[in-house]
Amino acid sequence: MDAPDPRHVFDIKTLEMLVCPLTKTRLVLSADRSELISVAARLAFPIVKGVPLLALDEARTVDPQALRRQLPELGQ
Repeated sequence: MDAPDPRHVFDIKTLEMLVCPLTKTRLVLSADRSELISVAARLAFPIVKGVPLLALDEARTVDPQALRRQLPELGQ
């Protein structure tokens, strides 16, 4: 598989500046680096071509049990 275009890779430093549009709490990068997750809102926002889509209509609801599996370091 070819390496992704570097322009389409999410810059982890950007994560420090972003918050959930609903709760204004911090976001967590998913293990596969394809989504930003709001633990407080239980929403996952997709990252498309390195750009996080933080519109509520783009988010998917995350089941609390799935959230625990994806982010065990949160100790939920």
